[in-house]
Amino acid sequence: MKKVLVTGGTVFVSMNVAKYFAGNGYDVYVLNRGNLPQLENVTHIKADRTELTDELDDYIFDIILDVNAYNEEDVKLLLEHVKGFEDYILISSSAVYPETNAMPFTEDQTVGPNTFWNTYGTDKIAAEQYLLSKVPDAYILRPPYLCGAGNNVYREAFVFECAINDRPFFIPGDGNLKLQFFDVEDLCRFMELLLTKQPKNEVDYTASPLIYNVGNTAAISVNDWVKMCYSIVGKTPELISVDDSHFIRSYFPFANYEYSLDIKKQQELMPTLKPLEQSLTESYQWFRDNEDKVSKRPYLEYINNNLQ
Repeated sequence: MKKVLVTGGTVFVSMNVAKYFAGNGYDVYVLNRGNLPQLENVTHIKADRTELTDELDDYIFDIILDVNAYNEEDVKLLLEHVKGFEDYILISSSAVYPETNAMPFTEDQTVGPNTFWNTYGTDKIAAEQYLLSKVPDAYILRPPYLCGAGNNVYREAFVFECAINDRPFFIPGDGNLKLQFFDVEDLCRFMELLLTKQPKNEVDYTASPLIYNVGNTAAISVNDWVKMCYSIVGKTPELISVDDSHFIRSYFPFANYEYSLDIKKQQELMPTLKPLEQSLTESYQWFRDNEDKVSKRPYLEYINNNLQ
C-alpha cells in the first residue's frame, strides 16, 4: 500500500483527491491546519505548510499530491521538510499562459503574466519553475475551471441558487463567452493514471518537462452553461443581457476572458471523460446539503441594487 501525502484534504479539490485515493487502496495522509472537519480513512498531519518545522520528520511518502501550492515558497518549504518520495504531482493552473498566446494553449508555449489572473498566475509559474529545478521528473497539471461534487467556489452554486429561487439570470453581453471546465473526479483519475502508467519512464523529462493541460474536450457558452445548471434544478432560466457598462465580476462568477486548452496529451492517457451535465448534477446534489460550505460573493446584492 503506497503512502500518499495530500496537501490540504478538507476543501473541494484537495478533499476529493484525498477521498479518491483513500478509496482506491492508498494509505493517505493529509497535511492541513486542522481548522475544518477531517475525512475518514486518512491520517491527519496537523500543520500549516507555510510554517513547517518537524511535523513531517517521522514520514517517508511514496507520492506527494500537492494540491494547494500557490507560490514558490509553498513548494520550497514542503521540499525542505519532506524526507523522501518517488512521485510528485503539482496542481498548477491554466492561468500561467499569457492571454496573448495563440489558442488553444499548448504545454510547450511560453508562460508569463496574464492580465486577467495577475499575481495568481505568476505565482503559479514560480511554483512550477522551482519544483522543476529541484524535482525535474515531477508532473505538473494545468486545469481550467474545475467543477463537480464539493465545489465550494460560488460558480455553479450561484446559478443553482438563482434557479431554486426562480430568479432571472443576468449574463454578460450576448452570452456567447466560452468556458472550459474539468470535473474534479476526472482530475483525480488522471493523477492516478500518471502514477500507474509512469510516462516519465518513457520520455526524456530533462528535455521535455512532464506538464499536462487537463480539461474537457470542448468549451461551453455561458448561455448553455446557465441553461444546463437551471435544467438540473428542474427550471428554465429567463436570461437577461447586461451591457459592458457593468463590471462583469460584480454580478457574474467568471471574468470576461475566453481561452481554451489543448488537451491532446491528456486524451492519450484518458480518452473518456465525465459529461459536464453529470459533473454539474453531482455538484448540485452536494450543494443541496452543503450550501453553508459555499464561499458566497455579493453578486445578488449588486444585481438587486443595480440590475433589477
